Amino acid sequence: MSRRVVVTGYGVVSPLGNDVDTFWNHIKEGKSGIKKITSDEFDGINTQIGGYIEDFKPETYLDNKEIGRYDRFIQYGYAAAKQALDQSGLIMETETNDRYGVYVGSGIGGIDTTLENHRALLEKGPRRVSPFMVPMMISNMASGIIAIKTGFAGPSFSPVSACATGNQAIGEAFLNIHHGYSDAILAGGAEATINPLSFAGFSRMRAMSTRNEEPQKASRPFDKGRDGFVMSEGAGVLMLEEYEHAKKRGAVILGEIVGYGSSTDAHHITSPDYLGAAKAMEKAIQMAQIDPEQIDYINAHGTSTPEGDKSETNAIKHVFGEHAYKLKVSSTKSMTGHLFGAAGGVEGVITVKSIQEGILPPTINYEEPDEECDLHYIPNQSINESVTYALSNGFGFGGHNAVLLFKKFTENEGE
Repeated sequence: MSRRVVVTGYGVVSPLGNDVDTFWNHIKEGKSGIKKITSDEFDGINTQIGGYIEDFKPETYLDNKEIGRYDRFIQYGYAAAKQALDQSGLIMETETNDRYGVYVGSGIGGIDTTLENHRALLEKGPRRVSPFMVPMMISNMASGIIAIKTGFAGPSFSPVSACATGNQAIGEAFLNIHHGYSDAILAGGAEATINPLSFAGFSRMRAMSTRNEEPQKASRPFDKGRDGFVMSEGAGVLMLEEYEHAKKRGAVILGEIVGYGSSTDAHHITSPDYLGAAKAMEKAIQMAQIDPEQIDYINAHGTSTPEGDKSETNAIKHVFGEHAYKLKVSSTKSMTGHLFGAAGGVEGVITVKSIQEGILPPTINYEEPDEECDLHYIPNQSINESVTYALSNGFGFGGHNAVLLFKKFTENEGE
């Protein structure tokens, strides 16, 4: 059984806005969401900039009791899911529905909750550890709370595959619907990682940018002067739905997923092997049964690390050959920073919007070309260009690779 899978809703919480319209307008404008971190808790850490969330109002989505019992990554994930659900117009016909599911992952989960309760244990003893600590910090709980509050009683899955998490959640949800097990799934990722421990750990790895005096110029994928990624947080969720199910209820269809590729480098903990990324792109294209030359745009993983950007460039060249130089490629992490497990969800929203509107977002801060990264990265300003097929790449520590292939929606499948 093989069925078409379409997108009927999307939601975002991000450093560039906490709804899709605000977020997308800032993306089109090439605006950076990276800011200086002023808390003295970060003193002594080499990196003191990040894409932290401002103006998020959890009370819009949750009551006071829930806010106190849900870690921030859960709050972000539910907010993005609620936006996607509301836009889709999907209404439950019964109190629960086991044909509707939730696939929302997190790379790290409730690390703030873990740190706060560890501090309470050390300073005040075990009786001061919250009884809600465990359900607040485990990574599956964004999916759990979304299911509880929506009544979606079908399959629930929370992948933990580092920076490939969001793409993997969406890809596995796509397969579940494609093969007939579900009719609709809320899918994406959520993350809330900005804290001194996370910063200290990645700083010790020398993985993050140290352009502390130029926060908005720090994330510069594919630029020769790049010196590391910039940590961010938020959530991105898509409502995926079987085409006939969506059509029958008169849903507005925003886009379509036609391919998904997953692979593992089996190479190194943190140093990528471009052949693994290439294999994931190839699998997504093969699943869609199209030629590589039909791809118009790639929303790159592009984290702004010296090694990672070079590896992804080599992977694109390996897959596309001469067509690689005709492709339009951009890294929107130049604006959002790196949202880890939420990156794939947020970038999925961007890719669908790009296809919808025929506007391809820029790679900002692209100032000095790197001879080892020599593709068309849409420097600094968005461009108007019609897109039929677009890839969205996600690659994570451990060698996890997950690639999504989106298509401009048409009523007839072959068009």
